[in-house]
Amino acid sequence: MLKLDDHEQAMLAGAEGRARQWAMQQLIQVGRFFDAKELVKVSQVHLMADTEALGEEGVRFLEGIAAYPEAERRVRVPTVTDPRGADFTAYRRIKQKEEFVELEKRAADALRALGILMTDTCINYQTILPPVKGEHLAFGDTGSTIYANSVLGARTNFEGGPSALSAALTGRVPRYGFHLDEHRRGTTRFAVEAWLADYSDWGALGAVIGRRMRSYFEVPVIEGIASAPTSDQIKHFGAALASYGSTPLFHMVGVTPEAGRLSDVIDDRAPAISITDADISAYRASLTPADDTLHVVVFAAPQLSLIELQQLGALLDGRKVHPSVSLIATTSPEIKSAADRLDITRKIDGAGGILLQGVCFYQMHAREIGEANGWRRLMSNSAKLVNILGGYNYETVLGSMEACVESAVAGRIVA
Repeated sequence: MLKLDDHEQAMLAGAEGRARQWAMQQLIQVGRFFDAKELVKVSQVHLMADTEALGEEGVRFLEGIAAYPEAERRVRVPTVTDPRGADFTAYRRIKQKEEFVELEKRAADALRALGILMTDTCINYQTILPPVKGEHLAFGDTGSTIYANSVLGARTNFEGGPSALSAALTGRVPRYGFHLDEHRRGTTRFAVEAWLADYSDWGALGAVIGRRMRSYFEVPVIEGIASAPTSDQIKHFGAALASYGSTPLFHMVGVTPEAGRLSDVIDDRAPAISITDADISAYRASLTPADDTLHVVVFAAPQLSLIELQQLGALLDGRKVHPSVSLIATTSPEIKSAADRLDITRKIDGAGGILLQGVCFYQMHAREIGEANGWRRLMSNSAKLVNILGGYNYETVLGSMEACVESAVAGRIVA
């Protein structure tokens, strides 16, 4: 039985309006499904609500919530958005359909009416409000969830759009899963013996481990990392692990805050599964194409940090992307503004690349823009992206950032 306090009971009874009443009903259904005993207060929400997922009916639903009186519809805790489905300043450059863009504008207007901050980023933990250890959240994006849980030690489950919106309206989520100590213990031990040189290697490691995950509640413990990875390296690792393994939490011994020692998170007598260079090479080989044809190079999923954009700009400076290939990078609006100011955007644009803001490639109706532009073979340094886009009718190739740029300039895949 889900226990509610007096305030929660009042919201459920409709004392604070129909929007919060609906939200409480949603939370109770989720809580009962997962056998939660109570709700827990959250301090912030990260909402996934792109129009490819929402569709016309989902946007109409948001517009209905937005039509309630302001006191009933305003969110109770800081709420930010995941990448949207269109960059309104550049969508024509990639031949997005006007009907998709119009739907995106309607959704954005409705979300603003709720008091939601249109940050349009999946790297909110790097750019907006990084959570702290023990902080309870309602995060929806798999990459932001696994980073918050693992790297920062905060507590959240994967929250789908309706449950994240409900959390925003009430300031609560059901206390189950990774809000509880017992689900944060490690279950499977991995000993890494591989050399990790760049972002794509870290993503490949996440993919290899993710493929071995058997359950949402399985928590991998990684040891053998010689030196602490950078924020961007562990970002790529976590994003790929979550993509391949539906995994919201990992521990990295000596790196992540709950894993100072191996015994802090798992029985140190548990057998370890070795991950070697051969495992990484085998994963990369599974993405090796039959020929060197290339149509589009994409840097996204997660969006690029300012440091990644600086690296990309330096690689492209003074060069030209081959006319037969498109090069796209995505970042948050805040980082795009910084890239403009720091002369990074000019280097990317000058090479013939496209820097998009507030979007991520797979949330932009990727199948349709691929068909509109004749893109089939796609290369990226993101293991998460190559995993997802295989389901959008793309042939995907994983390479380092340097290899991706060299390939874009050459007009063909360069090893």
